[in-house]
Amino acid sequence: MPATNKNTTTRLGDRVFSTLSKGSGIALLVIMAAIALFLAIRAVVAIREDEGNFLTTFQWDANADPPVFGIAVLLFGTVVSSVIAMALAVPVAVGIALFISHFAPRRLATTIGYVVDLLAAVPSIIYGLWGALYLVPHMTGLFLWLDQFFGWTKVLAYDGTPARSLMTVGILLAIMVLPIITSVTREVFLQTPKANQEAALALGATRWEVIRMTVLPFGRSGVISASMLGLGRALGETMAVATVLSPSFLIDPSLLESGGGTFAQNIASQFKEAGGTGRDALIASGLVLFVLTLLVNGAARLIIARRREYSGANA
Repeated sequence: MPATNKNTTTRLGDRVFSTLSKGSGIALLVIMAAIALFLAIRAVVAIREDEGNFLTTFQWDANADPPVFGIAVLLFGTVVSSVIAMALAVPVAVGIALFISHFAPRRLATTIGYVVDLLAAVPSIIYGLWGALYLVPHMTGLFLWLDQFFGWTKVLAYDGTPARSLMTVGILLAIMVLPIITSVTREVFLQTPKANQEAALALGATRWEVIRMTVLPFGRSGVISASMLGLGRALGETMAVATVLSPSFLIDPSLLESGGGTFAQNIASQFKEAGGTGRDALIASGLVLFVLTLLVNGAARLIIARRREYSGANA
């Protein structure tokens, strides 16, 4: 009799947990759909009143009569600064994570892990103030060096203006997302089966060969997921970018020159002065950022699914 009551209670708990889990998933989908619907409705209203081409216009004057605005510069600045951030942050994050998980002594690894976790919790505005007061003045020497050796490419040409450019924003974003990517990647590497590593060592593999043959393949999906988490923060970062960047609605071929802008920075800087149409225009740009984020995450899921067989675990 007690066993029957226990089984009944267990089954009831399973049903309750299953119902709550399904309800949470459905609620999340409903919330996402509601956000997308709201953004789409307001975006359609703004685009109908736009006298320019929403996708190609190099201008943002949504409060004018008639309003003229477009997202070409914002899309370019958002994507370029995020790509720079990920190109700089991901290799360093993977290296730090490997050092913590497989090379550093336990006490040192624990200390570095605490520091990384603390850095991940630092507010964006702190990074922005540090970037504006310290990073920007000290980027001039690096930009002059890049211009000296690579200025002929036009992409790294520099004219000596204050270093409030997309390159500076990308470097700042890389510093901001580095702790997040490192923290997640470290935990993934620590989950690598010990049996696989010991088997490789028993066959005479060096420590680097063990990492290359067991740790990196197992953690590949986790590294991609961590990178997408960092990319999500880079795409939507607002205050740090607004503090560092000198925006202009021009696309300069050089990443070291002032100019450009991002979706989040433009929304933060324009929202206070925006009227009815101006706010709808900003919401329309937010819809583009929303779709861009969904596409990035969808691409990450496809990559993880295609490489799942290399990880040694289900993605």
